[in-house]
Amino acid sequence: MSSLKDLKGISAADRTLIEQAEEWLGAEPTKMGPVKNLFWGNVKEEFYFPYPTTTAREQAECDQLLARLEEYLRNEHPAILIDQEQEIPRWVIDRLFQLGVLGMTIPKEFGGLGMGITSYNRVLECIGHSCGSTAVLVSAHQSIGCKAVMLYGTPEQKAKWLPHLAKDWLSAFCLSEPNVGCDAGGQETYFVKDGDDFLVYGEKKWATSGAISGLFTVMAREKRDDGQGKISALVLHPWMDGVEIYQKNRSKCGIRGTWQARIRFHGVRVHKDHLLGKEGRGLQMALSCLNYGRCTLSAGMLGGARKAMDQSTKWSRTRFQFKAPLADKELVRVRVAHMAALTYAMDAVLYMTTGMLDRGDEDIQVETAICKVFCSEMGWRVANDALQIMGGESYMTENEVERVFRDSRINLIVEGANEVMQSYVFGYGGKQLAEMMLGVRSALLKEEGESFGAFVAKALRNTFRPAVMKRAIPLGLEVFLGVRPALKRLTRIKSAELAVHGERLAALTREHSHKFKVMSKKYDVKMLERQAVQARMADVAMYLHAFACTLAKLDADLQSHAGNGSGDTEFLRDKAAALHFFDIAEVEIQHRFRDLYENSDDTMLAAADAAIRHNDTLPNSEFVIPERSPVAKGTGRTNKQDGIKQFPGEQVHAPAGHQN
Repeated sequence: MSSLKDLKGISAADRTLIEQAEEWLGAEPTKMGPVKNLFWGNVKEEFYFPYPTTTAREQAECDQLLARLEEYLRNEHPAILIDQEQEIPRWVIDRLFQLGVLGMTIPKEFGGLGMGITSYNRVLECIGHSCGSTAVLVSAHQSIGCKAVMLYGTPEQKAKWLPHLAKDWLSAFCLSEPNVGCDAGGQETYFVKDGDDFLVYGEKKWATSGAISGLFTVMAREKRDDGQGKISALVLHPWMDGVEIYQKNRSKCGIRGTWQARIRFHGVRVHKDHLLGKEGRGLQMALSCLNYGRCTLSAGMLGGARKAMDQSTKWSRTRFQFKAPLADKELVRVRVAHMAALTYAMDAVLYMTTGMLDRGDEDIQVETAICKVFCSEMGWRVANDALQIMGGESYMTENEVERVFRDSRINLIVEGANEVMQSYVFGYGGKQLAEMMLGVRSALLKEEGESFGAFVAKALRNTFRPAVMKRAIPLGLEVFLGVRPALKRLTRIKSAELAVHGERLAALTREHSHKFKVMSKKYDVKMLERQAVQARMADVAMYLHAFACTLAKLDADLQSHAGNGSGDTEFLRDKAAALHFFDIAEVEIQHRFRDLYENSDDTMLAAADAAIRHNDTLPNSEFVIPERSPVAKGTGRTNKQDGIKQFPGEQVHAPAGHQN
């Protein structure tokens, strides 16, 4: 199969980026996941139907844990104080360990509860309903902080560290750096080998709970003379010689109770027993861990969205203006319906994704990325709707909706900024289809720099190859003449009343694949630069996936609630919400399709160029500048810190009797 890096006219930088991405992501799975199939025009029903469930035993165990947790959150948890004081007290952390929350996915033989990913996310949703800061702390610990030990640790490493991580140690995932955010492969933290030891140097930033953790999972690149060193994952402890907690935290807009540490490593000596997995495979491990973190981020977001929805809807029914409740006004009802629809769809996408993780689906990186983008974006919209419905009162601290609003915003940035994830969904989701098209073009059309004689010989030879023409003929008919393939029907939907929505999904999916092929032909190699176009196609894939997840969930709900009658108002709300989401999704998809042809991209690019040129004339000294900027380091203004709470670092001492 042809590779995108073989495209003629591709820049050296783009070719290098594609090569690096292929190395980081590893070989293509043998079976394409559901979203990749959407790019090919296929709704692979076996991934979606029936909607995934957990075993009755785990469901019961999780229900019991949730009952204990909800009682604690309702009667003891100091959510407002955590936000105001910008710290989660140690007694809260100890209580969460005691409840089993901080060890619920760790196997029972190591002191955890041994629950699955779906149950874990149900717990995160519950916590997110009460306190976004605490949801982030729990997520950072189990989804990424200690996940690499669970996934890649040796039996000896697991026996040594997991009992602590289940009972008394928090953990931190040390990936981001002053110069490394979404570009995870750009690690500057490095190590050199010294016999059986690794000496670690560098700095990490945004390490959630780093200042209160007992274990760090650190990504570092081997320093080699040839510059070809790869990234490995190493376990460090904060009390090791050479570890400096430079800064425990910084005051921030939302999730204020969480602490993001800045950690420096001054030649920290780490024995090879602290290497996780295979040397040089650290980035792949990090990306695997992020699959879990993107789900739990979504669960916390869902919990906050539910709280905001329920509170603001109640407000709309009890707040009167012009002698009538707000809920009587159609523009308020627009927001109430919007919140209900998006919340139901968030739930459907989240627990479809956790179900895929629980059953061990092989190809789920695009799905977890979509889960993160969809739930963070839709959760933010729900919070915004709630704020607007409640008006000025929603800005008051004691009503807590303003905290949900502040806590939600960061989720569009962390675990991969949504703009980066859009390009990823487009690029990785459509990669195999694009490479098939590239292969057909290379086999039958004249390439840049190819002689006419060589082209004719190649084209004649490939014209008589059935494998080539089987792809080429329908592709040519579709791209050049607009002839779509036959519409594929969905057959696994059990509820007859949903059949029409299955047809809508199939038709939209076919059109998505068609538009991908047409746009790929139109822009050719320039598509790699046209992120606005990529984002439109990625958004369509996201809405199609959410449509399929919502359809599967509603199908399951209709089966389980059949005959409940008009008294089941929660189910009736959810059904109406799901049906409304189908319309929302189709409107959004058609909007993106239209924008592929009718858009303001040309004037946008010109306006951006003009704005940037003017900004370049303004002195750097008046603005905040990235601390490690390669073009402007040290030229920005010094931020005022008056009145801002500071969190200076401090030395961490090993627990009594502990050896590294």
